[in-house]
Amino acid sequence: MADSAGLQFVSSYAFEAMQKVDVSRLAALSDPELRLLLPCLVRMALCAPADQSQSWAQDKKLILRLLSGVEAVNSIVALLSVDFHALEQDARKEQQLRHKAGGSNGESILVSQLQHGLTLEFEHSDPLRRLRLTLSGRLKWRVFLKSSELFESPVYLDENCLPCSPLWMWQRLCFMSAMETGFCVWVANVPDSFNEVCRGLIKNGERQDEESVGGRRRTEALRQLCQMNPSQALNIRAMVVEECHLPGLGVALTLDYRPDTPDEAVSPLVSYVSGLLLGTNSKVRTWFSMFIRNGQQRKRESSSVLWQMRRQLLLELVAILPRSRSTHVPNNSGMEEEPGSGYSGLREEHVVKASALLRLYCALMGIAGLRPTDEEAEQLLQLMTSRPPATPAGVRFVSLSFCKLLAFPTLVSTPEQEQLMVMWLSWMIKEEEYFESAAGVSASFGEMLLLVAMYFHSNQLSSIIELVCSTLGMKIAIKPSSLSKMKTIFTQEIFTEQVVTAHAVRVAVTNNLSATITGFLPIHCIYQLLRSRAFTKHKVSIKDWIYRQLCETTTPIHTQLIPLIDAYINSILTPASKANPEATNQPITEQEILNVFQSAAGGEGSRGGRQRYSITTQLLILYYILSMRRTCWRAPNNWVSMMQRKPKSYSAALMDQIPIKYLVTQAQGLQQELGGLHSALLRLLATNYPNLCLVEDWVCEEEKLPSSSPRLMRILEHLTLLSPGDLIPYAEALTASMALLLEPAVPRRILQTLNKLWMGLNTVMPRRLWVMTVNALQPSAKLLHQQKYTQNDLMVDPLIVLRCDQRVYRCPPLMDIVLHMLNGYLLASKAYLHCHLKETADFDRQTQTVSNLGVPGQPETPEVTREELKNALLSAQDSAAVQLLLEVCLPTSEEQQLGANTESLLSSIRGSVPGKSKQGSLGPRARGGVEDAEPEGGLLSDLREVQCLICCLLHQMFIADPNIAKLVHFQGYPQALLPLTVAGIPSIHICLDFIPELLAQPQLEKQIFAIQLLSYFTRCPSLSVARLAISVMGTLLTVLTRAKRFSFFMPILPCLVSFCQAFPPLYDDVAGLLVQVGQVCASDVATKARDIDPLITRLQYLKEKPRGAVAPGGGSSKLTLPRGWQRSWGELTLMSSSATVWRPPSWTSSPPPCTDYRHRYARGRAGDWTLINNPSNCL
Repeated sequence: MADSAGLQFVSSYAFEAMQKVDVSRLAALSDPELRLLLPCLVRMALCAPADQSQSWAQDKKLILRLLSGVEAVNSIVALLSVDFHALEQDARKEQQLRHKAGGSNGESILVSQLQHGLTLEFEHSDPLRRLRLTLSGRLKWRVFLKSSELFESPVYLDENCLPCSPLWMWQRLCFMSAMETGFCVWVANVPDSFNEVCRGLIKNGERQDEESVGGRRRTEALRQLCQMNPSQALNIRAMVVEECHLPGLGVALTLDYRPDTPDEAVSPLVSYVSGLLLGTNSKVRTWFSMFIRNGQQRKRESSSVLWQMRRQLLLELVAILPRSRSTHVPNNSGMEEEPGSGYSGLREEHVVKASALLRLYCALMGIAGLRPTDEEAEQLLQLMTSRPPATPAGVRFVSLSFCKLLAFPTLVSTPEQEQLMVMWLSWMIKEEEYFESAAGVSASFGEMLLLVAMYFHSNQLSSIIELVCSTLGMKIAIKPSSLSKMKTIFTQEIFTEQVVTAHAVRVAVTNNLSATITGFLPIHCIYQLLRSRAFTKHKVSIKDWIYRQLCETTTPIHTQLIPLIDAYINSILTPASKANPEATNQPITEQEILNVFQSAAGGEGSRGGRQRYSITTQLLILYYILSMRRTCWRAPNNWVSMMQRKPKSYSAALMDQIPIKYLVTQAQGLQQELGGLHSALLRLLATNYPNLCLVEDWVCEEEKLPSSSPRLMRILEHLTLLSPGDLIPYAEALTASMALLLEPAVPRRILQTLNKLWMGLNTVMPRRLWVMTVNALQPSAKLLHQQKYTQNDLMVDPLIVLRCDQRVYRCPPLMDIVLHMLNGYLLASKAYLHCHLKETADFDRQTQTVSNLGVPGQPETPEVTREELKNALLSAQDSAAVQLLLEVCLPTSEEQQLGANTESLLSSIRGSVPGKSKQGSLGPRARGGVEDAEPEGGLLSDLREVQCLICCLLHQMFIADPNIAKLVHFQGYPQALLPLTVAGIPSIHICLDFIPELLAQPQLEKQIFAIQLLSYFTRCPSLSVARLAISVMGTLLTVLTRAKRFSFFMPILPCLVSFCQAFPPLYDDVAGLLVQVGQVCASDVATKARDIDPLITRLQYLKEKPRGAVAPGGGSSKLTLPRGWQRSWGELTLMSSSATVWRPPSWTSSPPPCTDYRHRYARGRAGDWTLINNPSNCL
């Protein structure tokens, strides 16, 4: 039996020797230390080893020599001589018996009936029985949780723990007094089980170890184990955090930890606790915060791990405090030390550690709910109000100290402390510029002071809380009511609003401002002052500061730049108050804007110079200009009436010198670095310059042309390899030579290459390119007079684009350019008139007021009238452009002689229809043989290509504004263009919606045009509209005079054929209409042809007779015409030998299609249709 007096702590040296089986180090141990390791050493000496090497044989001899002089070895040898295999079998049976339902507590296989008590029986037993008693007690405790007197004293530790695992040993002995050391002794004898024991104890431990006696003893035991094996201390601490158990153990191990190379900056305790509270694992943060809160509820105890931690942190805080600091504030507060003096100066090597301590205390107080003692609060305030050196770390420390004062104002409780804080804030204001220049940082604490002062003046306490949390890097709960004292100090003693605005203008701009610069910058302060209108209220000019900051920007763009520009524009256009309407900021001058774009890459002004300003600056200035124009247009009238001077947007001459399209194209490739600036520019561009947002420009694809032999072609192909920005120097030469390409025999490839180069230039300099192109394509007579149009001329009158050389109308590549410019200038004209309307609204209102002065009862002209006039002008402008383009589609006399016609497109789309071909024209097959001989009249002629280009543009215009289509068709256009427009403009089907309205017009010309237009809608017909047209024709038949009836029915009678083809149910209605026409005509010629009555009777009989009736005898019914009918209608004889007979398909009785009113078909008795020539006499 071991002597308990010999038990002591196992040193880390002895445990390491046992782990590594270093016999030489074991031999150097003293006898008391060696006595603690006897069980393991005896096993090593007596058991057969797995290592049969010669070196181990020598080590074993050394171990036997060490054990030879120890008397206690004999008892341990006797224990190891037991038959452990038989003992294991009995233990298993005992275990099964204990778990059996109804098993008696007194039954046992390992131990028979005890005659004495367990302890006395143990003393008088041999080694085998002692082991059986130990196992029996162990199983008895496991099943019935009964106490055993054998394990209540450490005297029997050597004998009874051989058959037990270390983990079970502690689970049973954790409530025994003074057993931690004995437990460490047992683990030292089984060193390979160290990690398993520690993990098991932690996993089965309490979540809060200081709340129970067992938890505290478990923590103390694990702490001693780690002292015995210090190399595993950090691993054990990681297990604690992983399981979220025993938080006091983690702190205790950190307090005990002594690194080999200590970090002078931050202590292990600060790093560990900061990682728990400021880490990303919310479960760990909540677990440790609960440890802090629960620990504060108990009375202060020196043995408490929490109070040990707080004491250690306080010692570290005091150690870095300046030696000369004191809470006593000298009466002569004007005696301030110069920067770098020794008074209250924080040493440079302590700045980082001080910042870490401040953040840790913020986390302990804000997240874990730590309530600082008076001593802690005093020392914290001393640290926060100390003056660090002018380094980046010092700037960071001052910012953290300032935010901690805002987050926990209760640290300032006495007047002396409040005066100390005011002096420190005054020092911050004074030394801000020195710190920024000496530390070499862009984000200083001066901007934070200004920002907080502005928030206090505008009562934005929530913004201050967000600022504090973001600076400290943690989310803590701050009550807005707790900031009342700080608000009073800031707004009344330190920063008045006038001082804030005056100081903000003197703050230097941030060089190379970008999103990579974090922290609080001057731009944040200026933005808040702009929002609160502080500059305009105190008449402080901020224009120069904003301009300098915009010029000092780079990519990636800072997120505060766009809101800053928006707030600046709002302060320019919106008065601060009604009482002072002129209290607005000054806009950036045009000369300052020109300085930014003079050396812009791809600019339309001076080229080849050095690019002084970055692309970010140019894009921001462009955003400012476009946003300024849009805001001027949308300025409410109450703003304008408040201001004595009307805000004006920048002049057109300035805008002409800015490469807008080039800059937007450059921004498209920098979308990741520009954030939302590119999308904002596109939105503004669509509002201000819709002519620069054409769909064709965005979907234009690059294509390379094959090489050609002519020198001019090789030059043009070389230009196609250049980027659009590199083509700018050649723009003037290309446009000036366009007129030369209108000469005959110019290769089509040259024209196409020129078109491609022009479209490339259009992506970077569209407005200047358009002006040069319009001037270059003027007719030769105008070129002699040197008439040059300007950008403003073309926006006022976009139809100038169509006043070009007539040869352009038959040159498809150049016509494509002309149509592109026309579409752009039509959109630009809309934006120009809208801007002009907004700019002159106030002047017109004043003029109207003066003119109405002294005239009672005369109302002012409403604003809507000017808007309606503008819309009417735009509609007239668009419709005129459409009418001119439709006129271009008409073939000239020379083209008509070559066989060009406007119906070829419709016929090519509809396909080959029998009988539809016009007399004198070739069908598709016959025409195929002469296409090569007559290219001008074929499908690939220049006229056809120009017609397709024009139809595409008209299609887009009709989709953009369906009212244009309605207006153009109410105006009408040549009937010869109807086949072209219906077949070539897909969106023309919208005309079906207003054809009934067109039929209701009183002019016969419009009614005729509506019916003719309807007859061409074979792909999307409308039965109701066609029936309405027939009804209108029937109505007009009864009300028109003979002359008007002739002029009305002659053009529209061919349309009835199309109606019947599209809707066979209309046969009866059409036949009835024809009967009515015949009756009216018969009444007109009754005096000349009396024998017309039998014919009318016969026609009425045919109308009333059911269709498809069979004559008696099974034969077909035959029509017998009277002889007088033939005499009166000599030219319409049905029996003429020259008549062309056509039989319809079996499923219909409709006549063949025919579009010429001079040729009609009449149905014969055999069901055939006979061609009739010149039926004009019938009307």
